Amino acid sequence: MKIAQEFREFISRGNVVDLAVGVIIGAAFGKIVNTLVADVIMPPVGAVLKGVNFSNLFFSLDGKTYESLAKAKEAGAPVIGYGMFINTVIEFVIIAACVFALVKVVNQIKRAPAPAPAAPPEPTRTEVLLEEIRDALKK
Repeated sequence: MKIAQEFREFISRGNVVDLAVGVIIGAAFGKIVNTLVADVIMPPVGAVLKGVNFSNLFFSLDGKTYESLAKAKEAGAPVIGYGMFINTVIEFVIIAACVFALVKVVNQIKRAPAPAPAAPPEPTRTEVLLEEIRDALKK
């Protein structure tokens, strides 16, 4: 019974729940970035580079020529798919930039605004009496 109670305490900690939420959101964000790179960024880059499809760039290690990466894999040829590596590096750079921007915004939000200058303290009873005596002597 003690293990169950310890497990409940562990799960109910805020850090564990925050971590789980972060992992779930991170996985969803990864899918969004994958489709951004594959379907939005890489087609124009490929068009600028005269129709190059990065996901289909590969080098066959058996010395034969294949029409596509899929056909080479279908034939069981050993290949180095460097085009997919390029896509993955671009995805990483985009995710890193987004995380950097997010951390920067969170840090700005967390920074406490500078405290307002404190009002000068009220003069003590002695100071008030001394000021009155001074003013009376001036007259």
